[in-house]
Amino acid sequence: MTKSAKFLCVLAVAAFSFAAVGQPSSPNSSKRKPNVIFFLVDDMGWSDVGYQGSRFYETPNVDRFARQGVSFSQAYAACSVCSPSRASIITGEYPARLRMTDYLPGRPNKPFQKLNNAPNQQHLPYGQPTLPAVLKENGYRTAIFGKWHLGEDENSTVRQGFDLQVPEWNKGWPNGTYFSPYGMKGLEGGPNGQYLTDRLTEEALKWVETNREQPFFLYLSHFAVHDPIQGRGDLTVKYENKWGRLKKAGELPQGLPYILEDNPDDPNPLSRGELTARLREPRYQGFSLLPERTTKIKQFQDNTQFAAMVESMDESLGRVLGKLKELGLAENTIVIFFADNGGMSAANFFNPRRNIPRCDLNRAYATSNLPLRGGKGWLYEGGIREPLIIYWPGEGRAGAVCDVPVISTDFYSTILDMAGLHPLTRRDNGVDGVSLAPLVRGEAPVPEQLSKRALFWHFPHYSNHGAQSPCGAIRQGDYKLIEYYENYAVQLFNLKSDPGEQRDLAAAEPAKAEELRRILHDWRQSVKADMPTPNPNWEPGKLWPSGEIHDDP
Repeated sequence: MTKSAKFLCVLAVAAFSFAAVGQPSSPNSSKRKPNVIFFLVDDMGWSDVGYQGSRFYETPNVDRFARQGVSFSQAYAACSVCSPSRASIITGEYPARLRMTDYLPGRPNKPFQKLNNAPNQQHLPYGQPTLPAVLKENGYRTAIFGKWHLGEDENSTVRQGFDLQVPEWNKGWPNGTYFSPYGMKGLEGGPNGQYLTDRLTEEALKWVETNREQPFFLYLSHFAVHDPIQGRGDLTVKYENKWGRLKKAGELPQGLPYILEDNPDDPNPLSRGELTARLREPRYQGFSLLPERTTKIKQFQDNTQFAAMVESMDESLGRVLGKLKELGLAENTIVIFFADNGGMSAANFFNPRRNIPRCDLNRAYATSNLPLRGGKGWLYEGGIREPLIIYWPGEGRAGAVCDVPVISTDFYSTILDMAGLHPLTRRDNGVDGVSLAPLVRGEAPVPEQLSKRALFWHFPHYSNHGAQSPCGAIRQGDYKLIEYYENYAVQLFNLKSDPGEQRDLAAAEPAKAEELRRILHDWRQSVKADMPTPNPNWEPGKLWPSGEIHDDP
């Protein structure tokens, strides 16, 4: 069966499955539906853009866009790694409900783990009314340019509602390089050495121009700024020169370039003072998984290659917005800017015996998420809080900042609401997200379903990026609780007074900690969340495969 025939078959099934789903909320069908562009960045932290405080990376287009739309100061990804967050965007469901709680294919179990990772669904479940499928049912052309990473099936994107996928490449990272030839089907041709972010933007804008006469949904899902950390040459030189000027002027960042984080679930977790003292010991000098399950976290935004990647992404957004204006589409196109998880401030230790030489640190540690704690792979704010800007012409506010906590499960309901479609009903337990349209409009008071609700995370895996146990989290109001699954230790933070999560209040406010733990447990039961199980091959003497002194080559 050809790919076109497979698509027609899938479309027929979709029409049956989605009957009476996502129908227009008004009988007036003469007005053209709004176009939707979802601009998604990979591995970009909350503070990696200028309007959120970066002093090294330059993002003039993102900053300008924040003044045109509504920026959300407390927006969250539904997971600290990519595939689950992306699944939440496409379905409106929590990753735990989808049983897709780690990146694909996921991290294999290792003997030093006390627990085995929970099972991880290997593709986004089929047969559900996904966002592109529902939009397609309502007359939209749909396309994804860039990263999919929600299933290796070659027809995965077609079965989920996309007319077009470029490139036909379902892994979560480029095929080894950001420079052509890329080795990814659909991106052949073009000049050697062309930059991937530029090429994807070029292809996406060609598609927009071709489809400008009908409503379209463009999912521009960049591989950037995921590793390999490779900046475009001209921009890399720009930031090397900038760093040299800062050094000459004595304006380089001050303080420790890396700090240690431990595992709060250990019987005797280390204090910040103890962790800082260990940085002076010889066995903590290398860049690997360190003794006592500690991990180094980058504290400076000083990576010139990564800075170049960020600015290339910014240029892409500027080109997209410029094309909308050129084609006369800007006043009928909803644009959402977001990222899928926090910046990579801790290195990737998929190979737990990896030892990173100092000359390779910029390839392994991309950025700093300060003032937030942690990064990709962690449930601290640095791993899950993201920049979010929503532009809704004719309806949304311009230049407003919204402090209401929101999460990536909300995009599904938000986009369908803004497109004038009824909220969806599911055959199972329903959509988890809530429409953000009232927040974008600036309605007052804020609906209770947005102001009073709890947000949840479930990560029943050992991360590639840190030493912490599998864990889950809840945020409700100003409070956030993280519960770890080895020994069920908890940490409690008041994010209003302590957004950097430095003061654990669990012992000082036990009633609040117990209240949030109970709500978290009830939620896990309601979504039938899979939990990690005891590892029969656990080697207690090898909790972490390090401890020896590492000499950098």
